[in-house]
Amino acid sequence: MLCGGTSDTKPATAETQDLVDQVKHELEEKENKKFPVFKATSFKSQVVAGTNYFVKVHVGGEEFIHVRLFQSLPHENKPVALHGYQTDKTKHDELTYF
Repeated sequence: MLCGGTSDTKPATAETQDLVDQVKHELEEKENKKFPVFKATSFKSQVVAGTNYFVKVHVGGEEFIHVRLFQSLPHENKPVALHGYQTDKTKHDELTYF
């Protein structure tokens, strides 16, 4: 991984699922819809003054959303923040920096 660059794409973990679960409600409000499924499938990370996560999330049927989350450093004791998202993604769309 390049300094400041994103990691390679990795399979989602229980920790990744926990992170996306924390922003599900906020994303449903922004999109004005309920997601029948909200399962993290893969992710990339980027270490900054905390960690950015780029996560591919299956939201039902053939639909996926890419979310960008920021997890601050532990001593800051802040919740995970939704920093952006991209809709209309498919299972085969590559996770990229956004």
